[in-house]
Amino acid sequence: MPNDIYQIKKLLNTKNGTYTYYSLPELEKQGFAISKMPFSIRILLENVLRNFDDFAITKENMETLLNWKPEASDKDIPFKPARVLMQDFTGVPAVVDIASLRAEIARKGKNPDEINPLIPVDLVIDHSVQVDYFGTEYSYDRNMDEEYKRNKERYQFLKWAQQSFSNFSVVPPGMGICHQVNLEYLSKGVIERNGEIFPDTLVGTDSHTPMVNGIGVVAWGVGGIEAEAAILGQPIYFIMPEVIGLRLTGQLPAGSTATDMVLTIAELLRKYGVVGKFVEVFGSGLDHLSVPDRATIGNMSPEFGCTITYFPIDDKTLEYMRLSNRSEDQVKLVEDYCKTNMLWRTGNESISYTDILELDLSTVEPTVAGPKRPQDKILLKDFQGTFIDVLHKTYGRKYIKPQEQLTRWYAEGGGSQPIPSEAPMQPDTKIEKIIENGMKMVAVTVGQEQFMLSDGAVVIAAITSCTNTSNPYVMIGAGLVARKAREHGLNVKPWVKTSLAPGSKVVTDYLIKADLLDDLESMKFHVVGYGCTSCIGNSGPLPSHIAKAIDDHDLVMASVLSGNRNFEARIHPQIKMNFLMSPMLVVAYAIAGRVDVDLLNDPISYDPNQQPVYLKDIWPSNDEINKVMQAVLSPKQFAKSYGTIFEGNETWQKLEVPQEKIYVWDEDSTYIKEAPFFKDLPDEASPLLDIENANVLLALGDSITTDHISPAGAYNESSAAGKYLISRGVEKADFNSYGSRRGHDEVMVRGTFANVRIKNSLADKEGGYTKYMPTGEEMSVYDAAMQYKEAKIPLIILAGKEYGSGSSRDWAAKGTFLLGVKAVLAESYERIHRSNLVGMGVVPLQYKTGESAESLGLTGRERFSITGIATDIKPLKEVTVTAEKENGQKITFQVIARLDSKIEIEYYRNGGILQYVLRQFLNKA
Repeated sequence: MPNDIYQIKKLLNTKNGTYTYYSLPELEKQGFAISKMPFSIRILLENVLRNFDDFAITKENMETLLNWKPEASDKDIPFKPARVLMQDFTGVPAVVDIASLRAEIARKGKNPDEINPLIPVDLVIDHSVQVDYFGTEYSYDRNMDEEYKRNKERYQFLKWAQQSFSNFSVVPPGMGICHQVNLEYLSKGVIERNGEIFPDTLVGTDSHTPMVNGIGVVAWGVGGIEAEAAILGQPIYFIMPEVIGLRLTGQLPAGSTATDMVLTIAELLRKYGVVGKFVEVFGSGLDHLSVPDRATIGNMSPEFGCTITYFPIDDKTLEYMRLSNRSEDQVKLVEDYCKTNMLWRTGNESISYTDILELDLSTVEPTVAGPKRPQDKILLKDFQGTFIDVLHKTYGRKYIKPQEQLTRWYAEGGGSQPIPSEAPMQPDTKIEKIIENGMKMVAVTVGQEQFMLSDGAVVIAAITSCTNTSNPYVMIGAGLVARKAREHGLNVKPWVKTSLAPGSKVVTDYLIKADLLDDLESMKFHVVGYGCTSCIGNSGPLPSHIAKAIDDHDLVMASVLSGNRNFEARIHPQIKMNFLMSPMLVVAYAIAGRVDVDLLNDPISYDPNQQPVYLKDIWPSNDEINKVMQAVLSPKQFAKSYGTIFEGNETWQKLEVPQEKIYVWDEDSTYIKEAPFFKDLPDEASPLLDIENANVLLALGDSITTDHISPAGAYNESSAAGKYLISRGVEKADFNSYGSRRGHDEVMVRGTFANVRIKNSLADKEGGYTKYMPTGEEMSVYDAAMQYKEAKIPLIILAGKEYGSGSSRDWAAKGTFLLGVKAVLAESYERIHRSNLVGMGVVPLQYKTGESAESLGLTGRERFSITGIATDIKPLKEVTVTAEKENGQKITFQVIARLDSKIEIEYYRNGGILQYVLRQFLNKA
């Protein structure tokens, strides 16, 4: 074959037939040190060898990988994934973009069918279900009804795409979370296509795509912009990564879970610094980790900061494939191919890693993380003290034990003892402040029921997120905690909003088979939906009396969830502290009702006879959990759940969709609108320009997440997006969420930098505000940006470390671009968001090591000029920034233009990656 320049294409004979493949052992025979390479690099090498065309993928690309060194390099690597995974929040804008490209192609008189997915795309609708109803048998059905009412237009659009595009499949609502569906069903390990076999690889438009690293699939999250380019046949380019080896030894002790392990690893890897790197796991500890345990680790790669956390294929992989109902033919194909092609882990490898970190699993202790970042690990034994410290340092409140406050209140004649929580709730409520001595407490009376709500109360307890719901050990463990609590006569506190959102129906099936769903429901953990729910911010409204108490008295409430993200205002805008933990601990804290309880030493609650019950009394042993797992887990559960995965319910089946190949845009829609980026695109890109006399739109600090930049959750009528929707005749009750309206740029640009917790030093108010510098008037970020645009003043953003961490949210870059921002200047970037900025034609600038806005004396009130972009631009070029203060003083310094490769320069020159792709199509057509 002309692309087989190393003559390594071989035949593999299996009982199902003979297949061609690219042989890595043949390269080893030619003198290349394949056996010293990390497994993940071997897979990238195979990808480049197989896709070599001497145009998009060159011989130099192959040589870069063939000569991989532990210190990596600054050379480009192209990657052509075998498939793409999407969820609906990121999938809708991606499909809008592709439909918009198709519309522009048609306007230019070309064949619109040229714009079509060239590789398989699976879109799983999982991000839209919201917890409006909870704690009841009917919660799931009513939440599904609400989901369809809110999102009918979006779902019709996605169903149109499924019919209009080839290679495009949609998993309807109510089936599961995309990463768990990917782990349990979509991932093949090895793919056979047109008589050729090769490793299963993918990219996904959600940062937690690396979850399938746990089943031996190289996959990572990208922005929707990059994914769209991959769908249309473009390689994804990135710099040759370093690969950090994570050696695991020992095994988890009794009482510790995979969740505790992954939170421990998050702290370890964040402290070391693995942003932009690969992590590959090895060591004897792997022998004790199931695929769900491995997937729990892979899932949280973005929380670690790395691109992937890869687990090579071994016997544990095959064991899981059989359990999850992969065919025996497929399992045997995976085994034969990997063993033949140096992709099988034996445990005896001698791999050259860039560096090695170690973790003895036997040292892992019960752990939580928070209150704002997943890497902020807290040992369970230290949780109470940490909460007290944060309450004082962050909120200026002196901690007093709630019971001491109540005793004082009762002694002063403040009220009677609370009525038992079983009393029927009535609509009449009364909320009265009873103590404000540093720490706040209010008495809430609802009908005949009264309880005390104070700082540190848990108002949301959510078993959610594929991170943990994919792991039967912790889910069955949670059911057993609920069972034992029920046997002791315990229940959750009346102020806690509980929810159970499994990542697939397999979970519900085995919980029912184990008779544990009844126990969870007895603790009010009823199934509320199959989706991300609280983990993505779809917690739904708090009960009105709880919400009112928080707002009226500025209470510092807490949420506990088994998710992977707990950024500010992500889980719920009224909740200021959010803690990640295992599903088992979620149940425990829902029963305790507070986070300032020392669960290892103090009672979790009291039984009806006022006898103390401790965590150890309701915590199951490893043997108990494993016994249930062995009894209820079988391929039958997976066969049942995935046998009808693409069918959807009756509502989905009855959705009517247009038949046209080119989407007919509805001008009255506030959900779906043609993207503005491609209309009347000039045939040639304009010359690059320097940035002159720019104002700062926002001056931000460290750890600005994509949730800060482009929130996904709810918003109110006084926000810029809310005002826009009201002007379009949309009622407040029908706002839905930012995430659900990502197909409409007018809504999303108004939501950019609108997070209620974002802190812009140019504004006096917290939230999405800034100062319009020419007048000094404070206004919303959107309104200021539009005034700057009218005045033809370019904009930049100043930021600190880890800018753009969190979700792979392309609207964080799209919204930035539409606001008129030409550049972002930060101390460091998270990988995906930096790439997205480039993909939208916004240049990411990085301070040189040791420099920052603070060290240079920048306040954001200066006017900025950036020179060196227009001429002789090259990867990682240093450009000059001149900041002129209000008094005329000038500060000049050098920064690095984070255009990391030649292809990124081309993307930037074209105004974005999709503009580049569109011009390629137009020139070819």
